[in-house]
Amino acid sequence: MQPEDLTRLFVERSNAGDAAGVAAGVAALYEPDAVMAYPPGDRTVGRAAIQALWEEVLASRPHFTPEEPLPTLVCGDLALTSTPPSDGAGARAQVVRRQPDGSWLRVLDQPEFTEPTSA
Repeated sequence: MQPEDLTRLFVERSNAGDAAGVAAGVAALYEPDAVMAYPPGDRTVGRAAIQALWEEVLASRPHFTPEEPLPTLVCGDLALTSTPPSDGAGARAQVVRRQPDGSWLRVLDQPEFTEPTSA
């Protein structure tokens, strides 16, 4: 029931096991028309596409570790959540929206961002 819960739920669900079932649980953390900036340089739009993407990613059984959230910014029914990634990816940030039942779902998800290197 807090915006920060989504990151914890993502980690718990992603590490749960069966890729197809887990992907459905992960996709349920997103609004139906959510936009995810992944894979790098591209975007995935809509809960169904996000579920299909996570089925593919989770098929290789990666393990996600919880990351300590940065302070959440809340403005009415919108919130910005983020974590400093332990894998050096650069940044992780999500815009989430409070639902009528008081829960929160992701609207925009930037799961990783690495600063471009200069040549």
